[in-house]
Amino acid sequence: MLDGLALLGQSLLGFAAPWPIVYTLGATLLGILVGCMPGLSATLAIALLTTLTIKMAPNDAILILICAYVGTIYGGSRTAILLNIPGTAANAAACLDGHALARQGQAGRAMGIATTGSVVGSLFGVICLALLTPSLGEVALAFGAFEFFWLALFGVMMSGSIAGADPLKGWLMGFLGLFVTLIGQDGIHAVNRYTFGIKDIEGGISLIPALIGAFGFSEVLIVLSEPVKRAAINAVDSVLPRFRDVIVHWKTILRSGVIGVYVGILPGVGEDMAAWSSYAAARRASKEGHLYGKGSVEGLIAAETGDNASIPGGIIPALALAIPGSAPSAVLMAAMIIHGVQPGPMLMVNQPRFVYDVVAMTLLATLAMLFFGLFLVKPLLAIVRIPRTVIMPVIFVLCSVGSYAIASRLFDLYLMLAVGVAAFALRRRGYPIPPFVLGLVLGDILDKSLRRGLTLSDGNFAPFFTRPICALLAAITLFTMLMYVPAFNRRVHGAWAWLRARVGWRTTA
Repeated sequence: MLDGLALLGQSLLGFAAPWPIVYTLGATLLGILVGCMPGLSATLAIALLTTLTIKMAPNDAILILICAYVGTIYGGSRTAILLNIPGTAANAAACLDGHALARQGQAGRAMGIATTGSVVGSLFGVICLALLTPSLGEVALAFGAFEFFWLALFGVMMSGSIAGADPLKGWLMGFLGLFVTLIGQDGIHAVNRYTFGIKDIEGGISLIPALIGAFGFSEVLIVLSEPVKRAAINAVDSVLPRFRDVIVHWKTILRSGVIGVYVGILPGVGEDMAAWSSYAAARRASKEGHLYGKGSVEGLIAAETGDNASIPGGIIPALALAIPGSAPSAVLMAAMIIHGVQPGPMLMVNQPRFVYDVVAMTLLATLAMLFFGLFLVKPLLAIVRIPRTVIMPVIFVLCSVGSYAIASRLFDLYLMLAVGVAAFALRRRGYPIPPFVLGLVLGDILDKSLRRGLTLSDGNFAPFFTRPICALLAAITLFTMLMYVPAFNRRVHGAWAWLRARVGWRTTA
């Protein structure tokens, strides 16, 4: 514990210099601006900035990416409150009560509450990041190739939850991502797979250009294909939060923080699910549940605490297990690998200070978010008035330059365009893109773990099921999949209701 505090202190001192502070403020502000532009996402912001920071020192580059991540998730609450249009998917739950408050002439109060919830949720997540990552890393040292195979597969299976009412689409996109990672030479025997004689893809599909195409170029096509929507911006009153609004809802804040971190740790779930889960839990526990959706302060603070707490929550498994908790953390993990940091169980052994560097980065991003959230609200709203027809061509240029700049290969530019067009067509038909990203990132881990496990066991599949941790992970993965089968889901809920009734009857008796 004392060693961890010492390392955290060293990390904070290391960032107490002019340039890291400039990077923190600039990247957080840029993230907030991206979040204020409806339709853009944290994944897009991190993917584009990865290409722009490729030549920077690793700590400076990762600081910029984390600050942009935190800023984007927070920035989406601005348009959610003022326009009833969530800047990112994570802020959809904030629309329900945030915009209702704005219609009542309390837009500033709503933004102050959202800022408070975001900051407190992020701080709670930072504490969990500092405490849980080293412990989880120590546990992960007992994991081998067999266990990591199931962890990666579990992450892909969890992607079914991203698809909402149609988990099959989430699984299909997740397995499509897995298939794309198999293209190129395998990692053990260097045998070409699915290359069809094309030399450019023998080294595999480049991750960053594929991600830029999936989230960047496809977003440009989606936005330009839809009619322009004009919305009036509500007037803004004081954004300083009332002390009573915060202290009276301390139980809701704590509950939402726990839910946010827990949901963030689950592979493939993401910040939007954390917000909705926190909102639903707060509504069930509230004595004023009938006010939710009509301007409830409690509902707004629950949603914004949950989605921001899930940001450090998603980074925890990315650092300790090399299994990202969400699409943005997947791109962040890829950027870490590009900059020479290898997440996973050996991170605490090889680079123990890096974990506390990430904790310090997230803390600095949170403080910058608080500063901009309280003092620069009205100037930041100018970004909402910029026409999409101006923003989208700029983003397309950044997508093109970023894809080409990583390896100076024209093929990567063609790859970005091809993936973007394919993602655009799939999104128009209701297929979610985040599971595809998770499949891309987890596919390499799953493939290598499977092949290494089979090599260690001389081709025997039994250890994948007989080792204790493997058996547990296999059971959880199977149960997760079956929960999306309606008949099985009804039986589970029926059994749970029967059990509660029996326990209640015995207690009464």
